[in-house]
Amino acid sequence: MVIHTRFAPSPTGRLHLGHAWSAIQAHDYARQHGGRFTLRIEDIDGTRSRPEHVDAILRDLEWLGLGWDGELTWQSRRLHLYAEALDRLRAAGLLYPCFCTRADIAASASAPHGPEGALYPGTCRGLEAPDLSRPHCWRLDMARAIGILPDGEDPWWHDAHAGRVRADPAAAGDVVLARKDAPASYHLAVTVDDAAQGITHVVRGVDLFAATHVHRLLQALLGLPTPEYRHHPLLAGPDGTRLAKRHGAPSLEAMRLAGEDGRALAERLRAGQLPVGIAAAGA
Repeated sequence: MVIHTRFAPSPTGRLHLGHAWSAIQAHDYARQHGGRFTLRIEDIDGTRSRPEHVDAILRDLEWLGLGWDGELTWQSRRLHLYAEALDRLRAAGLLYPCFCTRADIAASASAPHGPEGALYPGTCRGLEAPDLSRPHCWRLDMARAIGILPDGEDPWWHDAHAGRVRADPAAAGDVVLARKDAPASYHLAVTVDDAAQGITHVVRGVDLFAATHVHRLLQALLGLPTPEYRHHPLLAGPDGTRLAKRHGAPSLEAMRLAGEDGRALAERLRAGQLPVGIAAAGA
């Protein structure tokens, strides 16, 4: 088997040190095993994706000394794949339209809680003759989806750090698979893309560990292969908060424009020599 990894940033802001940490691990794992490393731009968030961020991503990766194999791929050019997957799930009776806003869900006293906060309480599940001319997303009927799995099928995956993990997608509730403002959610798009591109090893942060339970269910429902997962620790700042765009983490672009040596930075990260105040931590 040829090892095939990927780095899949969203062009909604500049890359930071946490992105470099993840990209290096995905790149190096492929290179160490004589495999392929793919760069995929996850740009289907039309309200936040910007072309200038893509240009910066490419410059940052080259600055770090990371090269990718084949052509750059774009989620926005793969919408037909997501539509096909949605059609299959809809035909199986596993999707329903949801008209609720985030405020509606937050205000619902009946909303249960899961690993990532309030779950959708099922307000729109079972609506008769819903008006699809109104803005809506499409949700997976989680209980029904789990219920149609073949008898005896016990979805699981293997993680390089956690070992064998039994999938528990029910903890995520009725997740969104097609958003009101985008043709596919992260859950659906990444699952379909990894299978279509032949990704054998998914190297990503441990903050996405919980999402893998949903991805494993989608693989089972759509008959897709299950890759090996390698959920690595995150980088956190002095206050213990993980580095993130929304928290104002210093960008790689700022380091690059300040004249820092990107290849030297990459070597220090490989050696575990993190900048002062930065530490590797769990989710």
